Parts: sequence; structure tokens; C-alpha cells
Amino acid sequence: MLKFDTAYYQRFYGDNGAHDYERIAHLATAVHHLAAWWDIRIASVLDVGSGMGMWRDWYHDSYPNVSVRSIDVSEHACATWNHERRDIASWRPRGKFDLVVCHSVLQYLDNASVVQAFENLSAATRHVMYLELPTKWDYENIVDEDATDLQVYQRSAQWYRGHLSKYFRQVGAGLWVPLNGVPMYELEACK
Repeated sequence: MLKFDTAYYQRFYGDNGAHDYERIAHLATAVHHLAAWWDIRIASVLDVGSGMGMWRDWYHDSYPNVSVRSIDVSEHACATWNHERRDIASWRPRGKFDLVVCHSVLQYLDNASVVQAFENLSAATRHVMYLELPTKWDYENIVDEDATDLQVYQRSAQWYRGHLSKYFRQVGAGLWVPLNGVPMYELEACK
């Protein structure tokens, strides 16, 4: 298994990587405001695979009254950025969160672990989940190989959607809602 240590974060985040605080701030703003468009009030967030804590920090800066719980499997990330050490494939929170963020996490897990993670993410999601999860096609056609970790499992979109569709409806831009969640216009949600 890959070590999510100092070298990993120096290599794939900040000035060298695909994600930095400014890009995450734009993304978090969009996700938060789209949820507001659907009359979803975000009061609680679960950030899965929190890494450097950019989502958590954005919420603390932008919406300090929102409760954010950040988890990660990396001992280094937890010690450095103050997260709970949890593995979403084997851990299920007791309560639900208005927003669950799972940003570039599940491609590191084997098939059985991803399937279990989807079940646990479903149990955690009250209203909306933001999921960034590159597919095999993305790795072959989109991702910047210099800024992206390629030591991952590469699966098809069909494989992911087949498992996600047991719990969620895709509503675009990486957003998923529980099957019995917020009503969506027919063209807002994929079937």
C-alpha cells in the first residue's frame, strides 16, 4: 500500500499537484452553493480522506458554524493536520451528515473495499455527497500524469455507477444524492 507521507503530499499537492487551496476553495464554494440552490442547508460535513484538510479549512474560514468531521487513513495526515484516523471501507459513522466529501480517495482501495465504502458513504449521507473518483478512461485521457498519482486501481465508470446506483442518484459535477433524498427535476438527476 502507498504511504501517504510527507513525500506523497509534497509530490501531489500544493504547487506541484492537482489540488491546492485556491482550487479547493472554488470547488467547495460551488458545491456549497449548489446545495443551497436545492434548499439544502449544510450544517454538518464529513470529509473522507481529508489529507491536508483543505475542505475542512475552507468551511472553517467561510462557514465557521458548520460542523466538519475530518477523517483519513494516513497516520501522517492525521498527526500533521489533525484528523481522526478512520478507514471508510471499515468504519461507518453513527450519524448522518448534510454533505459528505470523498475527494480522490476510493481509487486507492481494492474492489471489495470500494463496495463496502459505498455502503458506508451511503449510511453517512443525509443530503448530498461530492465524489471525485477518476475512472480508467480519465487516467488514459484527462489526468495530468505529472501531477496525479498513478499507483491506483483503474476501474470503468460503468463499474462505479453500477455500485453507486444501489444508494445514490448522480446529479452532475461530482454530486450524488441518496435515492430517497431531495427531489430533483428529471433532467437534473441521471437515471
